[in-house]
Amino acid sequence: MAANRIDPAFWAGRRVFLTGHTGFKGSWLGIWLDMLGAQTTGYALPPERAEDMFAHLQLERALAGSLDHRIGDIGDFETLQEALRAARPEIVIHMAAQPLVRRSYREPLATFATNVMGTAHLLEAARHVPGIQAILLVTTDKCYENLEHELPYKEGDHLGGHDPYSASKAGSEIVGAAYRRSFLAEQGVMVATARAGNVIGGGDWSEDRLIPDAVRAWRDGETLVIRSPSATRPWQHVIEPLRGYLMLAEALCGAGGAAAAEAWNFGPQLDAVQPVRHVIEKMANRWGPMAAEMRRQGGEARWRAENELPALHEAQRLQLDCTKAADKLGWTPRLSLDQALDLTTDWYLRAAQETAGDALLALTRAQISNNS
Repeated sequence: MAANRIDPAFWAGRRVFLTGHTGFKGSWLGIWLDMLGAQTTGYALPPERAEDMFAHLQLERALAGSLDHRIGDIGDFETLQEALRAARPEIVIHMAAQPLVRRSYREPLATFATNVMGTAHLLEAARHVPGIQAILLVTTDKCYENLEHELPYKEGDHLGGHDPYSASKAGSEIVGAAYRRSFLAEQGVMVATARAGNVIGGGDWSEDRLIPDAVRAWRDGETLVIRSPSATRPWQHVIEPLRGYLMLAEALCGAGGAAAAEAWNFGPQLDAVQPVRHVIEKMANRWGPMAAEMRRQGGEARWRAENELPALHEAQRLQLDCTKAADKLGWTPRLSLDQALDLTTDWYLRAAQETAGDALLALTRAQISNNS
């Protein structure tokens, strides 16, 4: 069994095709693959905001030696297929998605098109490209039929989804299984899906997410307004599931790869499954003193719950059983929730202080090196 760590020798010179590389998790993974010596082709839409991690850290320039940066829509089959053929990847990691629950209510058709048909486009293109050994489809813990109970979800539990985002990710899981069974397994291409919990970490500026909303409010001296303060989530630092993805990709390419070609949960320790209120109180306690220490203005971190927001359904209880990843991959979470919040808060406070992306890139590399 693996020792809960990545094998750098496996990744050195490895050709990787990474969709969604301009997003939050994709940016972190692109940096990590660069550190491991992989040769990555990234395929994604441009960053939405200038402050997004890929743009702010100028990763197109900073990773130029290891990253072939390609702008493209996962819904554009011809362009995607051309990029895949040019890359000649050994490993494909699919992270391109519409990842926001509340946006999915506003844009349901676009969400299904990106998350379901985008996955189908990728797999259809990949099955006609020789040399691919493994495909990892990154989905979400929200792909499960949420019964709002206290039991953690296991990989064999029913898929479902009340909101369009969750349903679209359940759909992408079904598409992945169909392509694995119908086409790719017989070609010797191993296909797995990875379901991660609520990921936090520096560089996420997405709308309607707790940590980015808190940072924007406190940075600007405003009061954070939160919804569903009692909702529980499996909070984990971005480094944790990314390490799991890389370990799973290694397993898919190994001698027993067929046994790894299935669904996997990557979630935090059970004591990190906490309500929104707990997380925001912990982060607020860190933000004020750390901001003052760094001589930033507006060090006070204020927040309040708002019960008058439109009643869009979101899961209230959610946690994952990651026994399978521990037993078969040797993957277990290393960081406590307090440690994850420390790393996250430190990153955002540095971002408020530093205008140059190079310093934040150095911090990101250090956080990966020290916690992987």
